[in-house]
Parts: sequence; structure tokens; C-alpha cells
Amino acid sequence: MTDRNESFWIANAMLECGFEWKEGRVDRTQTERFHVLVKGECVEKIVPASESLPEGVQSWDACGLLMLPSFREMHIHLDKTFYGGPWQACIPAPNRFFRIEQEQELLPKQLPVVQERAEKLLHLLQSNGATHVRTHCNIDPVIGLKNMEATLRALETYRGKLSWEMVAFPQHGLLRSQSVGLMREALQNGASLVGGVDPATFDEDIEKSLHTVMDLAVEANADIDLHLHEPGYLGVFIMKRLAALTEDAGWQGRVTISHAYGLGEVPEAIAAEIAELLAHLRISVISAVPIDMPTIPVPLLQAKGVRVSLGNDNITDHWDSFGTGDMLQKANRLAERFRWTDEGRLSRAMSFITGGVTPLDDKGNRVWPRVGDTADAVFVEASCSAEAIARQSTKAAVMFQGSLVWQKGS
Repeated sequence: MTDRNESFWIANAMLECGFEWKEGRVDRTQTERFHVLVKGECVEKIVPASESLPEGVQSWDACGLLMLPSFREMHIHLDKTFYGGPWQACIPAPNRFFRIEQEQELLPKQLPVVQERAEKLLHLLQSNGATHVRTHCNIDPVIGLKNMEATLRALETYRGKLSWEMVAFPQHGLLRSQSVGLMREALQNGASLVGGVDPATFDEDIEKSLHTVMDLAVEANADIDLHLHEPGYLGVFIMKRLAALTEDAGWQGRVTISHAYGLGEVPEAIAAEIAELLAHLRISVISAVPIDMPTIPVPLLQAKGVRVSLGNDNITDHWDSFGTGDMLQKANRLAERFRWTDEGRLSRAMSFITGGVTPLDDKGNRVWPRVGDTADAVFVEASCSAEAIARQSTKAAVMFQGSLVWQKGS
């Protein structure tokens, strides 16, 4: 591990420096070795590896590993995972209300191990290259704020190793479970975003549910991240109502829709109309790229200017038996789903797991890393970002704010 208060050189790191073109398309990614000087939290200098480092300087030899922007896990539930405990597969459920009934018994039973399992899941995420996590945390009458408090303690053990956001998430329905007061408490005690879930199916009152979410956000000066599983035209209608409230409250750029399944179940023309509305109000979308339902039209959203990010969502819990904790796997699934099989589009898929950052722009000019950039990076065993995504390459080290916070085998 390195001390971020001292300057040091990352020696012999492979950086992407351009595209080779053939017949109007990207044929190959050009890479070269560089030495990268890190000072404090930022990149101070980048020089070709052919230059000798000054004598006596502190350095870490990347040995030709590919240096990529570190990953952002934008949708996960740290507070209710089986990961780190005995293996359990989830029980088949006829609907989401069955899962809520499960939680009446399960959440109190798991409370003693919430912090420990959250820490183990954070370690998994970081070992896979993540240095930022947005976690949703149950806020409901069954568990109160206890899951949130345990998750905050787990996150505190990772202070200086990653950054994080916590969404106060009324999993059992904001109105249905009468959790408005608890949500207000959560926002005063560590949560930084207002969550919500399916205002039609769960709360059975779209207008009151959405207005309450927005009222809580304005009151706490907090952003919003709404779980929206509602199908088809119902989901689209709710997106329109949320957009109207976003504009009325002046909350542009502060609202996220997680899942947004309805966009994958309506004609393209309708999805395009909604995408333009979301882009206009800077409402972002987060997806786990599910394969058991129609996938939302990510290329269309991107073309319309909607910011789309990815997350693992549930990892080995009572909702889902699957999940690897690897953001490269999510980018891989996205690329495979939309047949982004060529070098250029595989490379561009990196932006969905890095907060929009890519080593090269569309023309092949290097845009990361640059002098002054925060030194958040993951070092992978790959020749380029396209290969890293296609092959879900092995991670060897992770850097956060200028400090190596994880290394393979250490």
C-alpha cells in the first residue's frame, strides 16, 4: 500500500493512447507504457516509460498492467446480503410482496451480521476495481434505522479506501409501510439520497407517493433515486409524472430512476420521447442489465443524452442467488446484449461503469489520465479496455485518491 501524502511514480503502466482506423472504423487500440507521477490525490506528471526515473524516488512498478479509470458501483444493497455467510439460494417468489413478507422475519435475524457481511461485500467490490459505491439501505418499520447504522459502520471501516453514497430506501413501500418519519430520520443521520419504490404497485397512490418523495428531498436538500419496476405504459406514465415534479421543484440533475423496466416494454417511439424528456431534465438511469426481462434501450438512451450507469443490485441474497460484484461483468453483459462486439464500441462501454470516463474519446485522443485528474485507477491484465470488457480481465491492483488500496495477493 502507498501513502497518499507522499509523491510516488507508477512505473511502466500501460495507457491507451489512440485508435488505429481501418475502413472508417476502429480496428485496434494503441497502447504504450508510461511512468505516471502521483502527488497527493492527483496525477502530477506523465512521461514515456523510455525515460529513466530520477534516482531515489518512491515508485511502484505496474509491470505493463493496463491502467484504467476505477469503477463506480451505482446500485447495490449492502445491508441484506448472504455474501460472507453460509451459502443460501433464494426461494422462488410469486411476486415482490412475498419478498417483503420474508423480510419481516429475515431482517431482524440478519441484523447481528449486517456489518460483517457488508464489509466483506465491500472488499469484493473493491477487489474488482470499484472505488465508489451507491448503496440502498432498508428503512422500514421492521428494522427501523438499524440496518442503516450497521451499514454506516461498515462503510466507515473503508474510509480512505473508497467513496460512497447511501440511499434511504423504503423497501416495503413509502406510504404502505408508513415510513415517512423514519425516512426523515435516516436523512438526518447519514443517508444522503431519498429512495422510493413502485408508487403504483407498492403505495397504490402514484401522486401522493411521488410528491412525498420530492417533499422529503427538498426538505433535506437531497438527491433522489427511485426504484421503478412498474411495467410498460404504467412505468412510462410514472416517469412523466416524476419528470414534471423534477421540473417544478428545480431538481434537474438530482434525480435517478433505477431499473426503469417500462422503457424496455414500450414501442421505440415512446421510449425515445421519454428519453428526450429525461435528458432535458438531466434525470439519469441506473440498470443492472437483467436478462430475465426486456432490457431497457441503453443505446437509445445514450444517443438521446441520458446518463446511464450500471450496478450489481442484489448479490447472493433472498432476492437473487446470483451476482459477482464485478463491474466489468456488467459492462460485458451490456456489450453482449446490444452486440457491441467491435473494438470501438467495446471500448466505449467502459463509460457505463466509470461515471462516463473513458481513456480515449470518440476520435481516439487520450482524455484519461491527464495531469490534474484524481488518481483513481484499476490495473488489469489486459492489452486494452475492449479486451478487459470482453474477457472480464483479472484485476491486479486498485488505487483511490492517489493511494494503492488493494493489491492482488496482499
